[in-house]
Formats: sequence, structure tokens, C-alpha cells
Amino acid sequence: MVRPARPAYSSHHRPRSKSIRLRTLPVIAATALAASFAVPTAASAAAPSHVSEGHGDTSVLAAKPYMGWSSWSLEATSYPGYGGFSWLTEAHIKQQADVMASKLKSHGYEYVNVDAGWTNGFDQYGRPIANSSTFPDGMKSLGDYVHAKGLKFGLYLAVGLDPGAYNDGKTPIYNAPGCTTADVVYPDLRKTNGWTSAYQMDFSNPCSQKYIDSVADELADWGVDFLKVDGVGPGSWQGDAAHDNTSDVKAFHTALQQTGRPIQLTLSWSLSHTQADVWKANSNGWRVDTDVECYCNSLVTWNNSVKGRWNDVVQWIPDAGPGHWNNLDALDVGVGAMDGITDTERQSYATLWAIESAPLYSGDDLTKLDSYGLSLLTNDEVIAVDQAGNPAKPVSQTSDQQVWYARNADGSYTVALFNLGAGSIDVTADFSDLGISGKASVRDLWSHKNLGSVSGSLTENLPAHGSRLFTFTPKSSSAPGTPLAVHGTASTASSVSLAWDKVNTGTSPATGYTVYANGTKVATTSGTSTTVSGLSAATDYAFTVVAHDAKGRRSVPSKAVAVTTPADGGPTGYEAEASGNTLTGSASAVDCSGCSGGKKVTNLSWGSVAVNNVTAPKDGTYLMKLDYVDGDSSRIIDITVGDKTIQVPLSGTNENTWDTAQSITVSIPLKAGSNTLTFTNPTDWAPDIDKLTV
Repeated sequence: MVRPARPAYSSHHRPRSKSIRLRTLPVIAATALAASFAVPTAASAAAPSHVSEGHGDTSVLAAKPYMGWSSWSLEATSYPGYGGFSWLTEAHIKQQADVMASKLKSHGYEYVNVDAGWTNGFDQYGRPIANSSTFPDGMKSLGDYVHAKGLKFGLYLAVGLDPGAYNDGKTPIYNAPGCTTADVVYPDLRKTNGWTSAYQMDFSNPCSQKYIDSVADELADWGVDFLKVDGVGPGSWQGDAAHDNTSDVKAFHTALQQTGRPIQLTLSWSLSHTQADVWKANSNGWRVDTDVECYCNSLVTWNNSVKGRWNDVVQWIPDAGPGHWNNLDALDVGVGAMDGITDTERQSYATLWAIESAPLYSGDDLTKLDSYGLSLLTNDEVIAVDQAGNPAKPVSQTSDQQVWYARNADGSYTVALFNLGAGSIDVTADFSDLGISGKASVRDLWSHKNLGSVSGSLTENLPAHGSRLFTFTPKSSSAPGTPLAVHGTASTASSVSLAWDKVNTGTSPATGYTVYANGTKVATTSGTSTTVSGLSAATDYAFTVVAHDAKGRRSVPSKAVAVTTPADGGPTGYEAEASGNTLTGSASAVDCSGCSGGKKVTNLSWGSVAVNNVTAPKDGTYLMKLDYVDGDSSRIIDITVGDKTIQVPLSGTNENTWDTAQSITVSIPLKAGSNTLTFTNPTDWAPDIDKLTV
């Protein structure tokens, strides 16, 4: 392998912590999972033309992130008394529904979702049937029970045609005369889904849509309100043509639409961002990541894999909105004895889910909620942040001390402070990063306390893996909000490209932006990016951006962004595998068909590559284009320049593809003359490095 080898975990699970990568965890075998999974189906999703930009439009299916409970965490754990499909019974589901109705429903929780393991074969038309020994009254009866509690009922299916439903191609398709299962798959019976356990369906044949329609009708007849379709690719650790299920997802959307019943569709497990537009148009949400469960004697652990979500969600943040949300998986914070994390970690876990407007669904045994867990799940101020549907983004991720924020339409800010590292440390929210001038009143949402007015910054000392969650409310202003997240995206000797976030606050919309370099106006634009030309080589610039509205009102300037332009003829490219570089440990140069020069450097979790003789014309802050390869959800590279080390999370494809380079622009301090940039990650999984251009 040309990447760190992965252990043979359950197909639901990928390890996140390097420290346990060689450990064999007790899991449900993938073959058992595949044998019990049903054929694929779909749930309805609002088409783009039906999705309102207004977060309050409740006519849209999934106008807000859903809230509820799912069975999978209790199936996946080896905590005594739980685990395996044997736990998944009608009686247990009813118990969970009873508690949700009595303790959580009043706070917005409503979906009771039955995950993998409820099926036991297929009917005469290849449609899934319930296991009569564990669900003796059938799924319609269970749905009726859930509905009688004022709740909604969810089920699970896997993508692809199950071999059991195929039946040598002889199974007729319901309401499709002349169609059999031989017509819905490719003649070579190629396998698909994240476990490669089902036949890939051929949607060029109309019989395939008819089959999906028949399954959707069955679910609607049972009163299903929610459907999780699992193992969907590209993603789920697969990226080839046989694992491209975009046609399946489109068919699912069509099928559930024709039932006339509003059924939410969530796609799982680690979707590829390369097809984000397909997921947005045809589903109500998608998992951005591997399972949160640790497949051990607790439900989760911090390192495997709660912590990874802080990096994995970032590339997806702009995709969330009414009708379709980023799903971070189960929120297992309700039972401290089972959860596998500290109370401090439980709060941080819940804080990230809330600020990302992720669906809030517990995987805990609700019959055993402890008082602290119940307080986390029922904090209405925190729930309101989630349901507002305005995902937060990080100011920076160059260290484990992070500030995440969302600027709300009313001019307030949701601000979360996180210490993702070990040991107590101060974490500071700098008002200049948030575009706040003057004072802001601060409310602590977890403790329900007003903290008074603050100016300049807010600092909190946080324990390891700790967090705080606030609302900042500055004095109202009629001027547009200050442009935020201004950053350089590319540079040449005579130009710098910049981008920033759209301003969404002020009494009237921002209609344009003015860019300044060292205080001089250099560009205007109606969009949120521009390239400033006519600059001088090897020169320091400080760029600021000002928003303005149709009435000529102007915002406060953004925080200045420093960029030093490269020398004449620059920027210069440096191949990671070049012979003049220094490789240590297990790091090695290997072939890479989609990389510059046909090679890359891999195994940087066990070694490093020092790219030598990176030249700069003067001391300054330069924009470096980093080409890398990451087929995972995300990985972190530590970059050392001189005496400074920064961590850079890099978004992955979720496709397990390691021959296609991606790129990111990173701001790097360089000294005049020759510099050495060292790339490694000794504590976690590292991406592969292809090339840097600076």
C-alpha cells in the first residue's frame, strides 16, 4: 500500500486515532451486516426549486435539522447487555419511543429511527420484510405505535440490489409487467455499496425505477417518515464506477416523491464532496464522515471518532441549508456510564453538533439518561442554535485552540470556543476576527447566564477537550456588516487573488465590496472574490475589504490580510519527491498517476519530508499552493518553517482514492533566501504530499 494500511474493521467503521490503528475491535462482521441489509430504496427530498432560502420556511421538508433517536449506536457497542442485531427488537424500540415522548418530545425530538438489522428476507417481489422473531407485529404496527406517541418513524436500507432479492434474476417487479430482477442489474452482476455486498443497479432500464418505486410504496404504506440509505458512493470508502450510486439516489428521490408521503432521506455513510450538488438536489442530508461509534465497550471515544468531526465537516459547511443538512452522526452524550467520554467532552460534542446545525439524534439508551446527559439534550437555548440552520465556521484551525462563529441575520453572533488539545489553556475570541467594533453583550448558552458587555476580545480558560458556547450581540448598526474570513487564494509577482464571506447583516443588503491594498483602493466587485493586479514583485501588502449597500453606507474595514508577492517570474513549484529533499522514517516517494510529475511522498505519519531550498526574495508572509492526496474524510499535516509549526487540516474525498491530487492555499512565513518546509504528522493520520508552489 502507498498509504497507511487500514485494519479490517467493520464496514461501518474507519479508525480515526493513529494510536489504535493496529487494534482489533469487537465488531459485527461485515458479512453478517451485508446478509441482513435490505434492498435499496429512497426517501423524498425537496428539489432545488422547492427549497427556500429562508430558514423559517416550514413548507420545505427538512426545513430544519431533524431531531430524534437512532438504534445503531446500541447495536454497534459491546457494552454489557447491548450490541448486535439481537438487541434490535420491537420491544426495545417501543421503550425508546416511550422515553422520547415523555422527556424529549417537548424539546423538539420526534424521529424514532430503526437502523440496520430489522429485515429478514424479501417478499415475492423482492421487497424487504421484517424479521418476524424480533418484530412480530411488523413494521406498520410499529410505525402506528410511534405515531400514536406523536412521533415519527424511520427505517434503514442499503444501496444496491441485495443478492437475496435478486433470486437468479427470476423475481418479478411489483406493478411492472414483464420486469424481473434480471432487468434491474448489469449482466455481469457487478457489486456496489460500501461493503461491495449488493448488485449495482442499471437505471438505463426503466424496470429499475419501477423496482425502487415499489419499495418506496411499501415504506409509505407502513407509515415511514424517514429513510437512511447506507453505503452510498462515491464515498463510503469507494470511488470507482461500480460504486457510483448517484443514479440510485436520483431514483430514490423520484420514488419517494411519487408516494405523496413526506419522507426524509439521509444518505450514509461518508459521502464524497465531489457529488455534493447531487446529494443536495436529491436528499435531505448526508453523512460527512465515518461512524461516530467506536465499536468497543462504550458507544464512542473522543479520538475514535468524535474529534475528527471538527476537521471533517469544514468543506461541507457551505452546503447545508433548508431541505438538506450536514449529518455528523449520532449525538451520544446522554448516558455518561455508556458514552465513553468525559462530561467535558460530552458538552463539546453537543456544542459542535449544535453550531453546525447538524441533525440532533441520540444513540443512547434513553431509558438510562443521566441528569447531566438530559440537561445537554434538553438545553433549549443550544437547541435553538441548531435549529436556526446557520452553520458556524472556524476562524482558524492552525492550532487545537479554536474559535468557531456564525454571524446571524439579526446582527448577533453564535461563538464557540474549543480546546481540542491536552491540558488547560486560554482560548480567545478576538473581536477583529468577527468584525465586531465596540462592545458586545455576551450570553453563556450552556449556563443560561448573561455575562455583561465585553469589548476587544473574550478569553476563557478551557480544560482539555473543553468548550464554551455564547451569543455575542453588538450594538445594532444600519451599516452593512464587516466582511469576514478575508483570505488570499493565489498570488503572482504582480497579482493577489482574494476571497471572503458574503455579508448577511445590516438593515439593507450589501451590494458590493471595495478592496484596499496598504490603504489604497485597488478593486471593487459585487461578488465575494477578486484578483488585484498591477502589484509589484517582492512587496508586502495588507489587504482590507469594505462592504457597501445601495444607499452608500459602508462597513468597518475587515481585518487586514498580509501577503508578500513572490519575486519576478514567481511563484515557483517544488516537487515533494525531488531528489534534493530530505525524507525520514518510513516516508517514501511513490507513483501517483494524478500527481504532478507522476509521484508523491507518502507515509508521513511514520516519517517526514523536508522540502529544501524554498527561496523567498525577502522576509514576508507568502501564499503557498499545496497539492496533496487524501482519500479519507480529512487528515492533518503539520508544517514546520523555521521555528514555527502550524497544523493544516486537509479535506479528503471519502473515496479511498490515492492517485488524485487536491489543492489548498496556505499562508506561510518565509525568510529571505533559502527556507526548509517540513511536512509530517507523528500523532495522527497524515495525507500524502505532491507539490508546493510559492
